[in-house]
Amino acid sequence: MRCKKCKQTACFQIRRHNAAFCEEHFVEHLQNQVVRAIKKFKMFPRSEKILLAVSGGKDSLALWDMLVDIGYSVDGLYIDLGIPDYSDVSGQKTRNFAEARGLVLHEVSLSRAYGVDIGHIARKNKKPPCSVCGVLKRYVMNTVAERHGYFAVATGHNLDDEAAVLMGNVLNWQTEYLQRQSPLLEAKPGMARKVKPLFRLAERETAAYCVLRGIDYIMHECPMSEDATSFTYKEVLNRLESESPGSKDHFLLGFLRTAPQLFPQDPDDGPDLQACTRCGQLTTTGECGFCRQMARAGLDSLALFHSDTPQERDQHN
Repeated sequence: MRCKKCKQTACFQIRRHNAAFCEEHFVEHLQNQVVRAIKKFKMFPRSEKILLAVSGGKDSLALWDMLVDIGYSVDGLYIDLGIPDYSDVSGQKTRNFAEARGLVLHEVSLSRAYGVDIGHIARKNKKPPCSVCGVLKRYVMNTVAERHGYFAVATGHNLDDEAAVLMGNVLNWQTEYLQRQSPLLEAKPGMARKVKPLFRLAERETAAYCVLRGIDYIMHECPMSEDATSFTYKEVLNRLESESPGSKDHFLLGFLRTAPQLFPQDPDDGPDLQACTRCGQLTTTGECGFCRQMARAGLDSLALFHSDTPQERDQHN
């Protein structure tokens, strides 16, 4: 194989683009895809500061590296869910990445605040860990973004992730979720702007990027997500992609092109919001989902952000 750009020996082939690249131009191609995604959806300007949710995995660390290398101002947020073994490793890899590059990393620790892990809270709520985890992470991301004045919160969701979510929403005709599936979710009262700059890149591409850039990431999936249905959807989509390269692209990007016509957005259409009686965050009910979950687990939701405890730590290097 020869590199599409320089005709030298290629190190990576992207079948859906019918192209191969050498190391230099592969990195350049992926970064250009991220820039293209940011510009296409007007995610954020270079002048604004971005908060990136990082997990220690390949996608979020690759995205952090790309954005900083391109010239964006990006700080990290690591949420320690207290998962035995896994959280210790993922947290350390995230800290190592930030320290080696002199980047700012915010840390919020569930285990340090309460001495329990996300599994304990899920059992008390009689819900799957991923469901509880989603509520907790969204709450923390919104809170930290608001406290520190970030323009947007970025996550490392890639093409595989988004295509799998789309498949699940279509199979179950979850039109409410389909309406909201986008690489950009505008800010609303109490909710930060959310962006997904990696949605054009496949999982194996971010993994290759990390190898080429020398990024050390945790390779194991979260043990709490082992039974997630998204893995089944990914397996189906991978088989389609193997037989017909570009299937994921056509599925997701086709949806994103037609979604505005299928689901027209009315800026005045939305639920009435009120302040949570416990924490003050805006919600549609008396208590927000995070506070309800913590109450069922017998925990004080406000303890996660007590100013006199080190649950939220900023790493400045």
